[in-house]
Amino acid sequence: MGSDIRFADLTTLRVGGPIGRLVTATTQRDLVDLAREAWSTDVPWLALGGGSNLLVGDDGFDGTVIRIATKGIEVLTPRRSSSEAYRDPSQGDLDTPPSSATRSTTTDTVRLRVQAGETWDDLVAWTVEHGYSGIEALSGIPGAVGAAPVQNIGAYGQELEATLVAIEFLDEGADVPRRMTADELELGYRTSVLKQGLRGIVISVELDLHDTASERAVLGGALGQPIAYGQLADALSVQQGDRVPIARVRESVLELRASKGMVLDPADPDSVSAGSFFTNPIVGEHTARTLPAAAPRWYVEPEAPDEVTPLSTIASTTPLDAFLELQASLETSVIESDVADSEPLVKLSAAWLIEHSGIRRGFALPGSRAAISSKHTLALTNRGDATADEVVQLARLVQQRVQAEFGIVLRPEPVLVGVEL
Repeated sequence: MGSDIRFADLTTLRVGGPIGRLVTATTQRDLVDLAREAWSTDVPWLALGGGSNLLVGDDGFDGTVIRIATKGIEVLTPRRSSSEAYRDPSQGDLDTPPSSATRSTTTDTVRLRVQAGETWDDLVAWTVEHGYSGIEALSGIPGAVGAAPVQNIGAYGQELEATLVAIEFLDEGADVPRRMTADELELGYRTSVLKQGLRGIVISVELDLHDTASERAVLGGALGQPIAYGQLADALSVQQGDRVPIARVRESVLELRASKGMVLDPADPDSVSAGSFFTNPIVGEHTARTLPAAAPRWYVEPEAPDEVTPLSTIASTTPLDAFLELQASLETSVIESDVADSEPLVKLSAAWLIEHSGIRRGFALPGSRAAISSKHTLALTNRGDATADEVVQLARLVQQRVQAEFGIVLRPEPVLVGVEL
């Protein structure tokens, strides 16, 4: 490989082998040009933002890695007739059609266009500073803005889906970006068409947020969206549905995340991770009833339970590796089962399942430098020069223990390159 840079240098988990060729895009024009150049060859390519949701194997990636470092936040009027705030003047203009509103806008709605390379938490801090609410509960999530719609990020009762209007997306092989609305992205729980095989690069993201200017004039402060998560409400000493100042929401969320090792901090070894390593399973109500009464659960909107498949639908003798291979090959489809279409769906707590399968906080395999976080069982951490293989071995053990105890196979949340679970 031609580069001396390793993924371990560019990812929050700090594992991963060498990069064949690394190029960095600092403007939108650069990003398009570098992508087109990469696509003009038969060499494999990979887009890299903040590296916070990525696990790359120890052999690295013998191809072109496009590091997205574009910057710029624009405040748009509904017709894009003017903009304010800051914009990187080096971004340049692309011959893309003007944005058209896909949601109703009011004088209290502000639309932002944000370049993909912006740091997500910097964006949240900026919106709070300017009195724009809607993503304040997503404070502290690591990574770049361009990755947010891929995962449909969410935390503490807010999801990107509630504010996302559209993205500018450059399809693999295309010359100019196209605009994709939120509906076209088919957003679901930690998924989208971008995660399910649509090849290309997110150029920018459009969000509709609530402008609290009129409220500030009357109430003397900027209130956030109604609190929709019990743990956050408790931390704020309010009831769910109450509204509190957005700056206070951000502060409380950052404190909660830090207590779980989920805020990047050089002084906290538990933050050397990819965040939540497994998604919370979504199962049918019948399956949920087989779990202990103490297992946390939440009813969700009817949709395909694409995050997990109950083992009751497959012969109990099916080996784990074969089952995982079958599950991965089906992407988000559901293995035929006895779950009726009308059966309510229930979201479970992956952290609870892990801890109650016998794996405790701080657990590590003998001699391994990968360990469960000492603060939260949902995070797999690098305790010092761990290899990707060590992380994978730990993740497989977690899957096996949860499967054996509860009959449920957890699915990884990070993007996997050169490794398999």
